Amino acid sequence: MKALICREHGPPEGLVIEETDDPTPGKGQIVVDVHAAGINFPDILVFAGKYQVRFEPPFIPGYEACGVVSELGDGVTRHAVGDKVIVTPMGGAFAERLAVDENQAFPLPDSLTFEEGAGFPIAYCTSYHALKQCAHLKAGETVLVLGAAGGVGTTAIEISKAMGARVIAAASTNEKLEFAKSVGADDTINYSESALKEAVKELTSGRGADVVYDPVGGEFAEQALRATAWHGRYLVVGFASGDIPKFPANLALLKEASIVGVFWGQWAAVEPQGHIENISEMVGMLHEGRLIPRITATYALEDYVRAYKDVAARRIKGKTVFKLR
Repeated sequence: MKALICREHGPPEGLVIEETDDPTPGKGQIVVDVHAAGINFPDILVFAGKYQVRFEPPFIPGYEACGVVSELGDGVTRHAVGDKVIVTPMGGAFAERLAVDENQAFPLPDSLTFEEGAGFPIAYCTSYHALKQCAHLKAGETVLVLGAAGGVGTTAIEISKAMGARVIAAASTNEKLEFAKSVGADDTINYSESALKEAVKELTSGRGADVVYDPVGGEFAEQALRATAWHGRYLVVGFASGDIPKFPANLALLKEASIVGVFWGQWAAVEPQGHIENISEMVGMLHEGRLIPRITATYALEDYVRAYKDVAARRIKGKTVFKLR
């Protein structure tokens, strides 16, 4: 089978496409013929060996995929050959086939394409866990979403609206903000043109945002924390800007604010039942039309360099995937 392989840590340009052996299912595993696999900004950190979970080369990256079950290992009870499934492996998705534990797969909703299914797990699961378990978001509260046109940003807008919140979307261009509005944002801030803190205060009549969802970090992080309301919750989701912010501790003290880390993958491993419940609830939202995966571009696996250049330059709106079949 064809696979994208990281043979040594470094930039995406160092990856290689090679023919490798087909996987065989172990006990309790299924083999999935991959139709599409999700592309995410943290992949770049994984390639470089700088992600919080380090993978030693050589390895096949890719942590979300969608396809069809083609083989069953001994003891499999939840899936059958021919089932369409979404999978969340700990690597291996950037290949024509992969073997995963049957508990790492769940049925593809009838309303989704393979591409939409491949773009669903990481962004939606991260945002739902962040807003539900980490922020304890309540209906009627205000959420400020930074990087609002990106993969996780758009899902944070959708989920916040589905949970009954008001959403202020912040991004660097008016084009991105128009996209965020199409996803459901109530108000927008172009933080390349306006002071973020003052703009949030103006939109909230001086109160501030109850929740800040920040996958960007960098220069706007402290402004966003300063723009929180009393008992505000600032969610540390990621650092797409490449800069990890350092906050003065008194900012949390003055508002009894909380700075909360979001690490969905580890939480799902520690709390598998909670993760399954979240998936079930989001599938319900998909069926109701309250969540609509936005796949704005697809790439052939051979176009991996261009794909990650677009991701690194933050040219992507919504979600992108590799299409393998």
